[in-house]
Amino acid sequence: MDRSRTPVRVRRASRSRRTGLLASLAAALTAAFAGAPPAQAATPPPAAVSCPAELDGKATCYTGQDADGAYYAIAVPERWNGSLVVHAHGGPDLGTGSDPARSVDDLARWSVMVKEGYAWAGSSYRRGGYGTRMAAADTENVRRLFVANFGKPRRTYVHGQSWGGDVAAKVVEVYGRRGGPYDGALLTSGVLGGGSRGYDYRVDLRVVYQYYCHNMPRPTEPQYPLWQGLRADSTLTTAGLRARLQACTGYASAPQERTALQQRNLHDILAVTGVPERTLESHLRFAVFTFRDIVHDRLGDRDPFSNEGVWYSGSHDDKALNAGVERFAADPTAVRDLSYDSDLTGKVSIPVLTMHAIDDPTAFVEHEAAYRATLRGAGRDRYLVQTFTHESEHSSLSDAEYADSIAALDGWVRTGKKPTPRTIADSCAAFDRIYATGCFYDPDFHPASYASRVRPRPGGLSWPAMTAAQEKRWSRIAGVGIAP
Repeated sequence: MDRSRTPVRVRRASRSRRTGLLASLAAALTAAFAGAPPAQAATPPPAAVSCPAELDGKATCYTGQDADGAYYAIAVPERWNGSLVVHAHGGPDLGTGSDPARSVDDLARWSVMVKEGYAWAGSSYRRGGYGTRMAAADTENVRRLFVANFGKPRRTYVHGQSWGGDVAAKVVEVYGRRGGPYDGALLTSGVLGGGSRGYDYRVDLRVVYQYYCHNMPRPTEPQYPLWQGLRADSTLTTAGLRARLQACTGYASAPQERTALQQRNLHDILAVTGVPERTLESHLRFAVFTFRDIVHDRLGDRDPFSNEGVWYSGSHDDKALNAGVERFAADPTAVRDLSYDSDLTGKVSIPVLTMHAIDDPTAFVEHEAAYRATLRGAGRDRYLVQTFTHESEHSSLSDAEYADSIAALDGWVRTGKKPTPRTIADSCAAFDRIYATGCFYDPDFHPASYASRVRPRPGGLSWPAMTAAQEKRWSRIAGVGIAP
C-alpha cells in the first residue's frame, strides 16, 4: 500500500447540496459521452444508497443503471487513495435481464478493496447468459460512468474473478493499451483457458455422466444431442438435476448408504473426468444449463463442442466406455464465434497479476498454465506475474491475500519494479495482521500444462487458442461472436 500519498476525502452531501450535485453530475456525464449514442448521454447519474454492512461508516455507496440496461454499484472510501478498482464478476448468471442485486452483493464480497482505500465499481452486466465481450464492454462502461461522475482516478485497475477473470483479461486486451484507461489487472481464480477449450472437461463430464446414468435425458423422454446441454424446451430444474444425480450416484449420501451400482457410477465419473466430488453437482449444472444457454441462446443451436479423438480412461471398463459414449464434432462457425467472444490472444501491454488456489475445485489451477502459454505465444509474458496458494476454494480466498495482491500490483505500476511470487508472499504478513485470514502462498509452485488436466482435442495443444491475427480477420465477418 502506498501510505505516503495524501488520502482524498469524499464528504457526505446534504439533501439540498446533493440535488445540485446530481444535476452537475448529469451535466458531466453528458459531456463525457459526447459523440456516444444519445441514450447514453442521458444516463441518470448514480444515486447515493446505504453501503453494505461491511462498509458502514467507511465509504459512500451509489447504484444506478447504464444506458445498456446494466445495473452497477460504486463505492468511494471516506479516505480514498485516489485509485479505482473496476470489478468483473464471474458466472455467468443465467437470468434474462440485469440483476440489480448482483453488483451490490459483489461490493460486499470485495469490500476488502474499499477497506484498502480504493474506490470500487462493478457492473451486473446488461443481461444474464454467456457473452464475454459484452461483459467486458459493460465493465468498461461502469469505468466511464465513474470517471464522468467522480473524476479521473490516479490509477485504474481491473479485477476479475472466475469467469470474470476471462472478462477482465478481455478488458485488458480490448481496452488496456499502454497509456490507455487501465494501469494494471488482477485476475483471481480465473477461467483463463477461454471458451473454446476452457469447458472441454465439462463436455467430457456431460457425455460420461450420460453413459453411466442414462437419465438426462431418460430413455422415455425426448432425446437430444448432449452438446446441447439440455433441450431448449426442457422444464428440468436444478432440483430435478440434483435428484437425477443422486439417483445415479448417491453423491449426497454417505458412502455406506450408497448402492454398489451408485458407488461404481460415482467412482467412474470422477475418475474419468477428474472433477472433484464436492463440486460434481456444480460442474454438471454448468454442463447442462449453461451449455444450453451457450448453444441455444447465443449460438443459434450450433455446436461449438467436440469430443472426437478423445480417449477416456480411469473407469472399470475403458473399452466399453469409449465404445458407448456419445461422440460429436463441432460446427466450425460455432467454434469461431465462441472463440472470438471469449478466447484470449495474449495481446497484453499492462502489468497483469494473477492469484489462484492450487486446489481450486471449479477453475482448475491449470488454467494459469494456459494463460502463461497464451502470453508467451504472443511474446507478452514479461507483463505477467502469477501467484499460487495452498487453498481449496474457488470463490473465497484470504482477504489478506487479496489486499496483498492489489498492493503488489499497485506497487508494480507505480514504481515499474516487477514483483516476484516470493516478494508477494513475504509481504502478506503485514496484511494478515489487519485481516487475520491467513497467508497461504507457495512461491515455488508451477502448474502443469492445461493438457495434463483436460484431454486436448486435435490441434488443441498450441496457445494462444485465438491469435491476434485470427481475431483481426474474424472481426471483419458480419455478426461474428456472441451478440450482446
